[in-house]
Amino acid sequence: MSKIRLSDISTTPPEGMDKEAIKLMTKEFVKELDELQNLLYAEHKHSVLIVLQGMDASGKDGLIRKVLGNMNPQGVNVKSFKGPTDEEKDHDFLWRIHRHVPAKGMIQVFNRSHYEDILIQRVHKWIDDKTAEKRMQAINNFERLLSEDNNTTILKFYLHISQEEQSKRLQERLEDPRKMWKYNKSDSVEAKLWKEYKKMYEDAFEHCNEVKWNIVPADKNWYKEYVVAQTLRDTLRSFEMQYPNLEQ
Repeated sequence: MSKIRLSDISTTPPEGMDKEAIKLMTKEFVKELDELQNLLYAEHKHSVLIVLQGMDASGKDGLIRKVLGNMNPQGVNVKSFKGPTDEEKDHDFLWRIHRHVPAKGMIQVFNRSHYEDILIQRVHKWIDDKTAEKRMQAINNFERLLSEDNNTTILKFYLHISQEEQSKRLQERLEDPRKMWKYNKSDSVEAKLWKEYKKMYEDAFEHCNEVKWNIVPADKNWYKEYVVAQTLRDTLRSFEMQYPNLEQ
């Protein structure tokens, strides 16, 4: 597998994409996803884990709302991982993650994830490279366990935003009353570490790739939503699920 270099991948939609046509297709995907999620829940044989990663302001929250917001909330869980609590720090780094993996029939979304433990931890030098290497091995084993032992399909998305677009969105958090609640004093500090985060993401892509990463151009929300919705729709279709019959 060739190394993923984010600088070689565009953050904008491919040329020639019709915005309005794509938005209509996304609406159709979202409608179908509602039925497919119901079928997933009823058949109770598969589960799906969606991992969303990206720089600050890459649009994870909005994506969850637009693509998954139409589904039955009984069958979809969302977990946002912040900094670990004191209790979580007293355990291995995957302890708090494993508690939220999906049961059969469920779709689980991780808004940030176990990858933070080899991203922000390395950028701020809270762990050294040797520890990071061990954690990456543990992540591969963890994801393999979910796939092989519980029939969990893992979809990993990196929302690929440009530095210019991030700056614009962070500024909106200071100026738009509807977005001020998203503002965090650490935003500007983390934004200055763009190159370091980029390097650590590329290292994660290279060493935690048994489950492939989907690099999603994220400067335009309408295209990002389309890519994720289509990928999830195609994945659920591939299960060839059937509603259970009445027990005889």
